[in-house]
Amino acid sequence: MNTSPFFIKPTPLQVVMLKVVAALLPGILALTWAFGVGVLVQVTLALGTALLAEAACLKLRNYPIKPFICDGSAAVTAVLLALSMPPLAPWWMVVLAALIAICLAKHLYGGLGQNPFNPAMVGFAVMIVSFPAQMSRWAAPLPLDMPHLDSRAQIITIFSGQLPQAFDAMASATPLDTVKTALLQQHALSDIFQQPIFGAVAGVGSEWAAAGFLLGGLYLLWSKLIPWQIPVGFLGAFTLTAALFYGLDPQYYSPPWFHLFSGAVILGAFFIVSDPVTAPTTPRGRLIFAALAGVLTYMIRVFGAYPDGVAFAVIIMNIATPFIDQYTQPPVFGRKK
Repeated sequence: MNTSPFFIKPTPLQVVMLKVVAALLPGILALTWAFGVGVLVQVTLALGTALLAEAACLKLRNYPIKPFICDGSAAVTAVLLALSMPPLAPWWMVVLAALIAICLAKHLYGGLGQNPFNPAMVGFAVMIVSFPAQMSRWAAPLPLDMPHLDSRAQIITIFSGQLPQAFDAMASATPLDTVKTALLQQHALSDIFQQPIFGAVAGVGSEWAAAGFLLGGLYLLWSKLIPWQIPVGFLGAFTLTAALFYGLDPQYYSPPWFHLFSGAVILGAFFIVSDPVTAPTTPRGRLIFAALAGVLTYMIRVFGAYPDGVAFAVIIMNIATPFIDQYTQPPVFGRKK
């Protein structure tokens, strides 16, 4: 007969990371269906670079390579970074972003568990600040009835850096960028959403990718691999902020459902903001952290210079993580707070 106390055996890190990658698969497949094989090429480039960089950094630090490179943390960072990059971004941009994420944002601070900032978001933020033009070039969604680059042409474009002469006819701004630019040009929101790039809820293709990441995120919650406070706090605060502004002026501010299924909100809520290393450790702290990140994401997205704000919101809140942890610690048992 078993008696208390009962101890729960912790899940190995490698198993956790494997489940995270598995949870990302529905969104990856949806992105590939919407934008082509370039998505898979970017994932492969980021994975290869991240693993090589991880091995090199471990070698330089005199750490054993096999145990750390097989824990899956570098692979998850690489996949998240690749999913944030445009499918037709030149190969060197993805390689450079992965090197920054692993070498600077991770190992410069001591490796896994010591990095104060989310490595994938650091790599993405450096790229979008340094190369805004290249980071804004997305292939038009394949479901649209217009000319597209086939798989071979996408691969050649990524590795040669030479865009086809007709690329302007095949390229498309993201739905978020389209709305932001058109509003600055004094176009009515109702007219903007009549463009073929927009689907039933958000952008054509991107809304299905968001649904795929939502499915994977719910799996992570069901598996108890991420705390519920972070996705609930992030999505709740983000949706409430979007609903508030939409209620104030529905002719200028996009509806909450458009914002939820556009950009990296769903991906960020379940896979980025929930990073256990750079997020607070207390339940109340996680709610505060995630809610503030959600509000910041909306503010940067709507009022900032960039069409999406998940990366910058996460990095800003990573700075506040130690303070949030300090002021949300529960009182020690037997001692008054």
